[in-house]
Amino acid sequence: MSLKVIKAGLLDTIQDTGRWGYQHLGVNVSGAMDRFSAQLANALLGKSLNEPVIEMHFPAATIQFQEAAVICLAGANFSPTINGKPIPLHQPVVVSKEAVLAFKALQAGARCYMATLQSLQLTPWLGSYSTAYKVGAGGFDGRPLQKDDVLAFTNAINIEPLLQGQVMMQLHWTAEGVHTHFEEVQFTIGNEWYELNTTVQTQFLNQVFTIAPASDRMGYRLVGAALHTENPISLVSSAVSFGTIQLLPNGQLVVLMADHQTTGGYPRIGHIITAHLPHLAQANLHDSFRFALTNNHVAEEKLLAQHKYIVQLQNACKFKLEDLLNVSH
Repeated sequence: MSLKVIKAGLLDTIQDTGRWGYQHLGVNVSGAMDRFSAQLANALLGKSLNEPVIEMHFPAATIQFQEAAVICLAGANFSPTINGKPIPLHQPVVVSKEAVLAFKALQAGARCYMATLQSLQLTPWLGSYSTAYKVGAGGFDGRPLQKDDVLAFTNAINIEPLLQGQVMMQLHWTAEGVHTHFEEVQFTIGNEWYELNTTVQTQFLNQVFTIAPASDRMGYRLVGAALHTENPISLVSSAVSFGTIQLLPNGQLVVLMADHQTTGGYPRIGHIITAHLPHLAQANLHDSFRFALTNNHVAEEKLLAQHKYIVQLQNACKFKLEDLLNVSH
């Protein structure tokens, strides 16, 4: 029981919600860039929110299922198909043995996540399945997926009765109102925010920033009018996190992303709120957006609402899938 990569994608890796507890040793958290979409794909299958998923960029891998499976795609829309027929995002789909998943065109977003009802056979590193490909650890052999890779399933689930002879079948529940488009991200002030005078703060809040080509899972470099402090800021290297907004010596900004370093010496003028990190994770190169200032209370409320939605969806879908499998047997 397994799935096979028959054509490699641009950068497809195994990810979960991250490798926590080792930052003091210099090991970054890593994990899915868009944790909300990764959790959403698992929730729609009634699975643990931290189960490993495949994170894909366009052009994404072509995958053949060597056993019938139930899958769910979430996040970016890469025009997914099964044997050439379109399938939806944010809705579980049953696929038959030998069915082929392919992605035809980039429609919206930057990262698509695939969860499978059957668990993937992987070995965790420091408590996480996330791929730390720069050090060759975690995920699938510590690297992006390649042609002819075979990912085995650990558990047998009799899915064939659901198909009733079809190549694929969409299950009857979905998550609606999930969007990848955004025009602003909210942030809270960082330790060095007040090193900017009010004129520069206003400049930061009023201008549009564009994601530069020199951006990756470690950080997004932004292009905008340069922001300068009245006096140079000299800092001891300090802790940083996913979403920290750093001011570079040339006056440009970098937003640290999932594979960020654990410490940094550039001024931290802000931190993107956790609930809005998925917006930024789904942005493509050359996309533009604004920053909007908020406070910790609003940030916490938005994150709690997001988590409540995911957990309620997970619980409901777990019962739906259990009932469906029991009836089919």
